[in-house]
Amino acid sequence: MSITLFIVFILIGLFAGTFGSVLGLGGGMIITPILVLALNLPIRYAIAASIIAVIGTSSGASVAYLKDDLLNIRLAMFLEIFTTIGALCGAILVGLFNATWLNAFFGLLLLYQALTMWQKLRNKNADKPADKTDRISKTLKLDSSYYDKLSKKTIDYHIQKVPLGGLVMFGAGLASGLLGIGSGSFKVFAMDTVMRMPLKPSSATSNFMMGVTAAASALVYFLNGTLRPLIVAPIAIGIVIGSTFGSKIMPSLPNKLIRQIFIPVVLIAGIQLIIKAFGVNLY
Repeated sequence: MSITLFIVFILIGLFAGTFGSVLGLGGGMIITPILVLALNLPIRYAIAASIIAVIGTSSGASVAYLKDDLLNIRLAMFLEIFTTIGALCGAILVGLFNATWLNAFFGLLLLYQALTMWQKLRNKNADKPADKTDRISKTLKLDSSYYDKLSKKTIDYHIQKVPLGGLVMFGAGLASGLLGIGSGSFKVFAMDTVMRMPLKPSSATSNFMMGVTAAASALVYFLNGTLRPLIVAPIAIGIVIGSTFGSKIMPSLPNKLIRQIFIPVVLIAGIQLIIKAFGVNLY
C-alpha cells in the first residue's frame, strides 16, 4: 500500500467518524459508498470495513458522551434487547422474504423518517422534552437528564411510549439482519421521535448501541477473510480521531443544524434502498 492511499483511508475515516458520531449513524453508511464508488474496492471488503467503522465511531464517541453525561446507558441496554432479538430473527428469516419488497419497505420507512424529521425541524416546540412521566419508564428508571452546552443548563427528560420504542428497535434489528445495513437511523428515530428523547442524547445513545451490535458481527467478517487489515487499520485510525472530534463539537451544535444534516443523509439512504428494490445495483 502506498503512503498516499494510506493517508486517503485515514481521511475517509476522519470524515466518516466525525459525521457518524454527530448524527448517531456510526459512519458505516458513509464508508461503504466511498470505498466502492470512489476507490473501486469490492463490496465485501467495504462492508467489513464499515463494521469496524461503526465499532470505532462508537468507541471514540461513547467515551466523550459518557463524560458529558449525554449517554443513557440504562435505556441503551434495555433497547439493545429488542435490537438483538430483531437481528437474530432477521438472520433466520432472510431466505423467506423477497429482497425487492424488503428494500422497498425499509426504503419507504427511511423516507417517512426524513419526513417526520423535517416536520420536527419546522416545529419550534419539537425539541421540548415531555413533561409527563411514562409509567413503564418510571418503573424501569429510564428517565434521565443532560447538560446542554448551548443553552448552558441541565435538561431533564422523560422517556415516552416504551413499548412502541421497543417495537421500532426490534424493526431496526430486523432491518440489519435481513438487509445487512446499519440501523443507526432507525435507532435515532425510535428515541428522538417515538420516545420523545432529546436529539443529542438520542444520537449519543445510538452511537453506543451500534458498537455493541457491530462487535458481534465483526468476528464473522474476520473469520470469512473479508476483514483486510491494510484497509481497516488506517480507516480505524481516522475513525477514532474523527469520532472523538465529532463527539466534542456535537454537544455545542444547535439541534436544528443536526436535523438539517441528518435529513438529507437519511433521505439518500431511503432512495438508495428503493432504487435497489427495482434491481439497480448502486455499488
